[in-house]
Amino acid sequence: MKSIVLLLALIPLYVCGQDIVRFYSSDSLPITAYIYENDPSFPYMILLHQGGYSKGEYIETAPRLMNLGYNCLAVDLRSGEQVNSIPNETAREAKKRNLPTNYLDAKKDIEAAIDYAYNLSKKPVVLVGSSYSASLALYLAKNNQKVKAVVAFSPGEYFGNDLKIQSHLLNFDKPVLIACSQREYPYVVELTKNIHNNLKTIFKPQEGQGEHGSKALWSTSPTSKEYWLSILMFFNKNNGKN
Repeated sequence: MKSIVLLLALIPLYVCGQDIVRFYSSDSLPITAYIYENDPSFPYMILLHQGGYSKGEYIETAPRLMNLGYNCLAVDLRSGEQVNSIPNETAREAKKRNLPTNYLDAKKDIEAAIDYAYNLSKKPVVLVGSSYSASLALYLAKNNQKVKAVVAFSPGEYFGNDLKIQSHLLNFDKPVLIACSQREYPYVVELTKNIHNNLKTIFKPQEGQGEHGSKALWSTSPTSKEYWLSILMFFNKNNGKN
């Protein structure tokens, strides 16, 4: 446990300011995001929220993720509402325009975020997804030269017959960390069986049940230190790889 505490000291919890940016999806919907800039030359980590949430899912964790050598872009996807008292502005605008806001409709927003962040630094991004957006992150990362790696919290088959994630993961070509709760673990192992073992790391906590989605990283989660350690180890292994 002492070694875990020492490693976690490398990712301190601190207050970091963020700016609001807006860019456009392929159907002209304005997408709102928080941008956390470490260094303009650093690559970007794109932070994607779970169902019913907003960019506020990462208000605590984005500053800590920056210490891994990335800028962060926390995106409001059109399928969501609010979390941590931060509303989802993209979803609100989509409803005003009578645009569909199902989970799969958010794919356009993630594609736009990838292009936006890649164009800022001209370096491949890391996608961090939570629940339904974790599945979309896996879907969009495959064969995408603008994506370097994926961190997927609690991915699953969230799209019915419209999209099957398990079959799509055959020949997946990126390093991926799949984080889940103890209860989700057997399901996640089966879901990601088509990803080669050399590319994937599947994590579940040992000292508690864990959480669904990226809120597993929140300081209010009893097992958050275990999740943070898994992230440290993943990026220590994969930073520097193209």
